[in-house]
Amino acid sequence: MNKSNVRIGGASAFYGDSQLSARQLVEKGDIDYLVFDYLAEVTMAILSQAKTKNENLGYAVDFVTVAMKDVLQDCATKKIKIIANAGGVNVPACIEALNALCKSLNLNLNIAGVSGDNLLSDMRDTVLANSNTDDIDSGNSLPDTLASMNAYLGAQPIADALDAGADIVVTGRVVDSALVLGPLIHEFSWSKDDYNTLAQGALAGHLLECGAQCTGGNFTDWELVPDFSDMSYPIAEVEPNGEFTIVIPPQTGGLVTTHSVAEQLLYEIGDPANYRLPDVCCDFTGVTLQQEQDNAVRVTGARGSSPGYHYKVCATYIDGYKLSGTFFIAGFQAKQKALTNIQALIARTERALQQKGLAPFANTCIEILGSEATFGPHASNEHSREVIAKFTLHHSNIKALYFCASEMAYLATSAAPGMAGFGAGRPKPQPLIRVHSFLVSKDDVAVTIQKNQEVINQGTYETDTNIQLSVGTRYAETRLSAPEGNDGVVTLPLVELVCARSGDKGDNLNIGVVARHPELLPFLYHTLTAETVKAFFAYSVKGKVTRYELPGIGGFNFLLTQALGGGGTASLRTDSQGKSAAQTLLTMPISVPISLLPFTKSKGE
Repeated sequence: MNKSNVRIGGASAFYGDSQLSARQLVEKGDIDYLVFDYLAEVTMAILSQAKTKNENLGYAVDFVTVAMKDVLQDCATKKIKIIANAGGVNVPACIEALNALCKSLNLNLNIAGVSGDNLLSDMRDTVLANSNTDDIDSGNSLPDTLASMNAYLGAQPIADALDAGADIVVTGRVVDSALVLGPLIHEFSWSKDDYNTLAQGALAGHLLECGAQCTGGNFTDWELVPDFSDMSYPIAEVEPNGEFTIVIPPQTGGLVTTHSVAEQLLYEIGDPANYRLPDVCCDFTGVTLQQEQDNAVRVTGARGSSPGYHYKVCATYIDGYKLSGTFFIAGFQAKQKALTNIQALIARTERALQQKGLAPFANTCIEILGSEATFGPHASNEHSREVIAKFTLHHSNIKALYFCASEMAYLATSAAPGMAGFGAGRPKPQPLIRVHSFLVSKDDVAVTIQKNQEVINQGTYETDTNIQLSVGTRYAETRLSAPEGNDGVVTLPLVELVCARSGDKGDNLNIGVVARHPELLPFLYHTLTAETVKAFFAYSVKGKVTRYELPGIGGFNFLLTQALGGGGTASLRTDSQGKSAAQTLLTMPISVPISLLPFTKSKGE
């Protein structure tokens, strides 16, 4: 279409995000597109189970009954187009619900569905026959029984649906950034091999995909955010060359700074020089951020290369069940009493299970919340006089967990004193869902685009075999000289020197950090190493730690493998997705040269 700047608003970071975000963007954002990201690996498994119970479910119901019911009339009036991966594992059912809503509102809109990502049924045999299905990280074989199996499709089918005149595009599993890149390909007619521009569009999608996380949500300097009660949702104003500016709707309570945007840029990216998507392999190491005005940050410098011949596939499967219970306990030695009580419950239950001919628990996790349990040996609050005791147990037989849940109440009168409540009551076992990832050839995955009742395209989206594939742009590691001078040091927490954000990729943990000032980079380069971070998290990280550099923003991304106890719903930990890990790292004491104090958060005060 080759038009001028396009404004895209990100209204959802996950299934269950705010019901007010879409209204804010539609009323105040002056947007051309409204995008919703609902899907995560575990969400796919949950939606698959819902569809098994009811063939009319399996999609993000709230997208229709809440978000669209609230703003669809206004979107139609303002000609705002809508892109959402709300289809989950049942795109047709989602479209049927949308059509019913349109009819009730007397709207005549073109609704397109993108499907083909669901490989669990009719595609399974073909995919398995032609693919190495061993897990990318662990090498484990694909289980026989799966809860879901979906390929991460790209942006081009979304662009094609818009080219065909769609007002709303509903997809199943696509990479999160495709929800933004698709409209940009459509609007600007970007070619499939214009990789630098595609990388910029993908970066815009990456920054928007987690909603308010680039506009002050989960921001290290949270105290600077004006009003969390009226949180701003992000808008990317994108130019035809792919460069863009992150802004927010006027008179809303969020914040856009180079640091808030940098934190989201670093979020869950692994190797920033090799961020591989279906449409492009991105290199974010040279990205630069410029504060143009209050709440407006310009983003440039992403580069791209060919994406390769494969889609990533995420399968999920049920590996037994887990039970999580909590209780409150107060008084002297609260932590010790809580540990004693939980250990007694587990021992008591396992003796009974043995008598019933059942195995002991496969795994257990005990965390005393309020004693800084997630800090491991770095905890400084061992003597709290009130704590929440949390335990999570894993067993292959759900009956074993139901029995343990029934015994939990005995602690109230038969164990150490001070117990005053059992959370939300007797807990119920839940499936323990694990993720299994592998690659499939793009030419084995047929994608269908249907507008209204008409199939407008059906086929594969393969990478041109005539294009020489790149392994991704490799940057030369920075060689920064250590700070000179011998003017003494002062011990500060790391938060004085950096902002940070953390998140998961399965059982792997990403912690991104960005220096508060360029003058701090040489010191951080030599001090905040992979070895330093590995040693700090030695109590919870089993695998290796790798540091990746992003010189454009003055940042690093640390990838910690085997760090989350299985990750997601497979983990028994409270923070199963590593969302608090950055906050833990920010407490790490650092001996900082006095000459650098003017560049710290407190400016040496």
